[in-house]
Amino acid sequence: MTGGVTTDLIGENHRFLGLNPSPFEKGHPMSAEPMTIEPMTAEPFTAEMDLPSNERPTPPDQPGSCFAMPLSPAELREHQQRYLAMPSYKYGPPARLLFWTADKVFPQGRSFEFFAFVELVARVPYMAWEHVGHIAQTQNHHDHGFPRKIQDRVVLARDEQDNEFWHLLIMEEFLEKTGYKRRWFFDRVVPQVMSFLYYHLSWMLYVVHPKWSYRLNSDFEDHALRQYSLFVAEHPEFDETPWESEYKGDYGHHVAIGDLLRQIAWDEEQHKMHSEEYIRRGARFSRKRG
Repeated sequence: MTGGVTTDLIGENHRFLGLNPSPFEKGHPMSAEPMTIEPMTAEPFTAEMDLPSNERPTPPDQPGSCFAMPLSPAELREHQQRYLAMPSYKYGPPARLLFWTADKVFPQGRSFEFFAFVELVARVPYMAWEHVGHIAQTQNHHDHGFPRKIQDRVVLARDEQDNEFWHLLIMEEFLEKTGYKRRWFFDRVVPQVMSFLYYHLSWMLYVVHPKWSYRLNSDFEDHALRQYSLFVAEHPEFDETPWESEYKGDYGHHVAIGDLLRQIAWDEEQHKMHSEEYIRRGARFSRKRG
């Protein structure tokens, strides 16, 4: 495998969380108006590309990341159909307030500028959890076994934060290529203010009652994966538009924009699953569980 990624490292992350085996482990069965999207300048697809491939794209150069193995087009389409068929999800009051704000700032709905806002804010909880983890390590440094267990959570939070960072850069690249005219207040000031408030809310909830912080993030990620899935369904032309990007080496060599967006939706589901797993096993730091 290229990029130094090993299935052992990815599987180890899932085993640490107590999750089901990773799809990347050996033996697994699956081893305003909306913005107009102009097709990117590239060679057109050939007829052989009409059917989704079962071959996974070349992975990014992210050794040890749980997000280092992109799924195949066929796998991604299966997941998208599952997301679109999922029953409605009841979000908590903080999440509903956040979604209401996003709807007011981006009345055009699902668009690359909307998802750039989503990805900017999405990194914030993982930054807050990493910060809290370092504080807990400092306070318990005398018990070297406990800080080591906390480090497992810190490493995962950092990995998830980095994954959201690549999502953000990819969305920003789309905005640049499509010539989107940024609004000074709504595209620059509001996202920064929302990120600041969301960071402190995530941090405060984690300190007071960690499950609340994980639940808020689960709500956010569930909403994001649904929005990405609907966005692709609304734009069938994405499956005929090649994805050309300077970030392929960092995120994965997906052929079409549609599959890229489906991959991001799958990433958001992994973030949601990690948060829900911490809720299930005990959200607060523990000398027994980490």
